[in-house]
This record gives sequence, C-alpha cells and structure tokens, in this order.
Amino acid sequence: MILLIAVGACVLFLAYANGANDNFKGVATLFGSGTTDYRKALWWAMLTTLAGSCAAIALSGELVKAFSGKGLVPDVLTQDPSFLLAVGLGAALTVMLATVVGFPISTTHALTGSLIGAGLAAAGSINAGKLGQSFFLPLAVSPFVSLAVTSGFYPLLRWVRLRLGVERQMCLCVDGGATEPVRLRADGTAVLASSGVVLSVGQLQTCTQRYHGRLIGIDAQWVLDRLHYLSAGAVSFARGLNDTPKITALVVAAKALGISLTGSLLGVGVAMAAGGLISARRVAMTMSQRITTMNHGQGFTANLVTAFLVLFASRWGLPVSTTHVSCGSLFGLGAVTRQGRWSMIRTILLAWVATLPCAAVFAAGVYWIAR
Repeated sequence: MILLIAVGACVLFLAYANGANDNFKGVATLFGSGTTDYRKALWWAMLTTLAGSCAAIALSGELVKAFSGKGLVPDVLTQDPSFLLAVGLGAALTVMLATVVGFPISTTHALTGSLIGAGLAAAGSINAGKLGQSFFLPLAVSPFVSLAVTSGFYPLLRWVRLRLGVERQMCLCVDGGATEPVRLRADGTAVLASSGVVLSVGQLQTCTQRYHGRLIGIDAQWVLDRLHYLSAGAVSFARGLNDTPKITALVVAAKALGISLTGSLLGVGVAMAAGGLISARRVAMTMSQRITTMNHGQGFTANLVTAFLVLFASRWGLPVSTTHVSCGSLFGLGAVTRQGRWSMIRTILLAWVATLPCAAVFAAGVYWIAR
C-alpha cells in the first residue's frame, strides 16, 4: 500500500514538473513578440492548459493506453507498483532538473526513457519494435515536420499580408498603451513620423513592430493580436490534451489506488497548472527570448503550426512532444528570418539527446531501490 501511495505522489510530482517545464511553451511567442507581458501570458497558459486536461477525459484514451507500457514491457510489469514508481520518478527527476537549469525538454521523451530504463532493470529486455514504431518514430519526426511546415508557411502568410495591403510599421509605445509611428532616416536615426522629433537610443530600444492596415474594415494589428491569443491558447489546450493522459497512465495502471480515470486526469491537470504558475520562469525566458527574435506575425505563425500538429497527434493517439513541435517551429522561424540564436539551439538539442538516457538511468536506479 505504501508503494501505491508513493506512485500517486510521484505522478503529481511529475505533473508539477511537466507544468513547470511545458506550460509556458504555448504562450512563449505572446511574450517574446511583445504581444503581452509575462504575467498575462502565464495565466492564459494555465487556464487553457487546464481546459485541455479536462477535455482529455473524453478525447485521449489512446494515449493513456500507449504510456501504460503495455506491449513495450511484459504485461505483469504494468501492474507492478515498483515499476510504475520507477517510471514516474525517473521522468519527474529528469524534467525537474531541466527546469531548474532553464532547458525546455520533452516530458514524453523523459517518460519514454523511464519506461526503457525501468523495463530493462525489471525484465532485462523491452519490445524494440513497439519502441520504434509507437514512441521513437513520432518523437524523432515531429520537430522536423514542424520546422519544415513553419519554414514554408511563414513566407506564404507574409505574401498574403502584402497582397492585402497590410504593412509593417515601427512604432514607439507611449503612455496609456498608445503607439506613435516611427520613421527611419537615411543616416540611421529614427524620428517620430508625426512631429519629426529625433528619438534617443533608450527610446529606440523600446520601439516595436506593428502592422498598419485594415482587414474587412478592422485594424490589422487588433485582428492579429486576437488571433495570436487564440493560437497560443490552442497550443496550450493541445498540450494539456496530449500530456495529461501520458502522466495519468501511471495512476490508471495502479488500479489498486481506487482512483477513477476522471479523477486522475483532473488531479494531474491541477498539478500541471500549479507547476506552470510557480516554476516556469527560467524555461519561459529560454523559449521567449533566447531561441530567436520574433514579431507579432512570426509568433502567430509558429503557434498556429504547433497547435495544428499537436492537436492532430492527440486525435490519432501519436505520442509527439509539444516541446519538440513548438521548438521546431521556433527553429524554423529563426532559419527563415535569419534571427535564430544557433548556439542556444544547439544546447537545447544536446539536452534533448541527454533526456532519454538520463531518465533511463534514474528509472533503473529507482526500480532497484524500490525492489
């Protein structure tokens, strides 16, 4: 009974670590592009992720089955509390370690590594065919798909914008949230378009790009900001829908706890929301500011691609990583705009490579101790 309680506590810890590392990823472009501030973006991520967790009650049964370990390890292990504890704690320790140092990694990847490590420690072998087809293939392909789609989709949206007569305009934010158009002169100085007043270096640093024009009679910037919020909410909703069942699978497997699937999903969703609110800042700064610079339209494009791919994967039970998809979109954006910070991107890729073996070692160690 003590081990079963430990499994429940471990699942909540994993959900908290997942929220801390993953919740802000859906709204990183809102903050990074200057569409909103950190606090508003954080709360929007929490609310929409929690909504996705609640929706998972009805829509994500296939992912619960996938991450129970059935088919990957002997069926008897999927009911063993020691095995479930090792999987959950191995993944939680890996994700929390990455969160502390500010690296966005994949909870899906960490769970996969933990399943491998605990399976090898308990049974000495795993089903390599199941591992490759159901786990590695979606995880390996998803970042390249999102990079390619974003790289192709952004130029298309930019072409549509220009055809509609919507132009980018440099603006200076002034009191009350209003903006003043800025014109750049041939000598490199910037002046207010309305008065010709020269801006200081400090003022120029606070300037932002906005869109000037109208869509169906509505201000283009107003429309874009609302669409950006919707796309960010869609990414967070999709993440809650995709990640909650993966974590809940550990509780569902431990049937002796007497917790219903609905109660388990809700508990995991609340723990994820708490982790995002309390411990997300370091990963948030990496996602928003250290991968690539972006304006409103670029951030919206990356979010739109991420939301579509993760929702599609959730619908068909494919265990893709929201982290890999969202980061892949930002990598693609940085490649198209030539603003990508490739030293940080390389560091993130190395963290991804280390995630699986790190989680496997943690899980194997926990299993040996628990046994």
